[in-house]
Amino acid sequence: QVQLVESGGGLVQAGGSLRLSCAASGRSFDSYAMAWFRQAPGKERESVAAIAWSGVKYYSKSVEGRFIISRDNIKNTVSLIMNSPKPEDTAVYYCAADGSPYRSGNLLLSPSGYRDWGQGAQVTVSS
Repeated sequence: QVQLVESGGGLVQAGGSLRLSCAASGRSFDSYAMAWFRQAPGKERESVAAIAWSGVKYYSKSVEGRFIISRDNIKNTVSLIMNSPKPEDTAVYYCAADGSPYRSGNLLLSPSGYRDWGQGAQVTVSS
């Protein structure tokens, strides 16, 4: 059974820092992209960042320069460091694993193609 479990969410002050982690299990992830998406109340799910199987990283314009995505293929984890968060970053953050191997490019910032999803972690940024 495939599982993606997010951790590290919570309340953070604007300008601070927060680290989200996602532990993946149940299948091989080495050859697959991993990504973070988020959804704020009343809004559609949007991309945050993605990391290809090769380690190439992609960021949405709203977080580029502030957030850092990384992966550890030995531990089967993907992390998101949120630096200088803003109140508008408040959302439920979801970890996702690609359904097709060896994909790359900015298309990884689209939620289509991701087969497995975590349950989400709430991040609230206070001003």
